[in-house]
Amino acid sequence: MPYQNISAQVSDKAMQAVKDALNAIETNLPFLITLTDDERKALFKAGPRRLSFVQNALTASQDNPDILPKSFDATEFESDVELFAALTEINTLVAQVASKIDDTRLAVGSEAVNEASDVYNYVKAAVKKTPGLKPVADQLGQLFQQAVATKAANAAVKRAAKPAVAA
Repeated sequence: MPYQNISAQVSDKAMQAVKDALNAIETNLPFLITLTDDERKALFKAGPRRLSFVQNALTASQDNPDILPKSFDATEFESDVELFAALTEINTLVAQVASKIDDTRLAVGSEAVNEASDVYNYVKAAVKKTPGLKPVADQLGQLFQQAVATKAANAAVKRAAKPAVAA
């Protein structure tokens, strides 16, 4: 992996700064909405690759205003195109940060699970010589087995979902 063990903390001050920054995004974009799954499915998808189509349509409407019906609000169309472009840029920047957060969270979580497994092994070894550790070993063993079973079940679901490859 391209990283060494990650040893860092998020101070209360840093956590508050991150929360404040996220709140500032929402404050500066008060028009943001939340769609239901059905609403999302019903919408025509206009992702980043469609931006050039939308921008070319805007140019066509600006260059040829006489072909548009009077009911078409060209000013609103231009505003929507500009907002779409700005939100696309913001979304890309936020997605980059979210990806880094997720990758770091995944790596640190993996480190924590490996370390927890080490602790479990130490507890299992010490239970023979240290009175009172058996309940701890049993609890850790039960949680470890549940995690292993969940991982195996998830892997089986992924294998079952893959399409068969013809030989």
